[in-house]
Amino acid sequence: MAHRDDSEWLTLGQTARFLGVAQSTIRTWSDQARLPAFYTPGGHRRFRRADLEAFLSRSGSRARPKGGALVLIVDDDERMRELVRVNLELEGYTVAEAGSAEAGLAAIEQARPGLVLVDVMMPHVDGWELLRLIQERYGTGAIPVVMFSSKLDEEAQAAARGAQGFIGRPFDLQRLLDLAKRLV
Repeated sequence: MAHRDDSEWLTLGQTARFLGVAQSTIRTWSDQARLPAFYTPGGHRRFRRADLEAFLSRSGSRARPKGGALVLIVDDDERMRELVRVNLELEGYTVAEAGSAEAGLAAIEQARPGLVLVDVMMPHVDGWELLRLIQERYGTGAIPVVMFSSKLDEEAQAAARGAQGFIGRPFDLQRLLDLAKRLV
């Protein structure tokens, strides 16, 4: 009989925190067989840490359609960028990443994206300033920008500042994908 090391198994809540998304997103991925799950006799899901690591790293190994709309993710959290990139690529988007506002502006100058996803909380130049700079250089609304933040009260501020959308963190990735489809 194989011994199961319980330290490598995570609950639904732990998995959601590990990946930085909502529990509903984890359930959806599990139901769609994107993320393997073990079900306890009581019907609770458990996820192996190794499967979660593989989920984050396999994005480059899957074939994706060429020529999908370019989406730029600007976030100083590398793990969050990777998670969002993986899901956008699975939907057929071409994705670029930037770890700072400065790198984001440089990426926009290289190839104009159809959508920019911006984290509000970044060091040096925050997401609000990046939004302002994008609008100043390219015109308000010329490049759709979606802001995301763990501070849910910033949604009204995003709309007032001209962002085309706002998503609270941890966010439901399906909601993000739906918003991307609508804006691009």
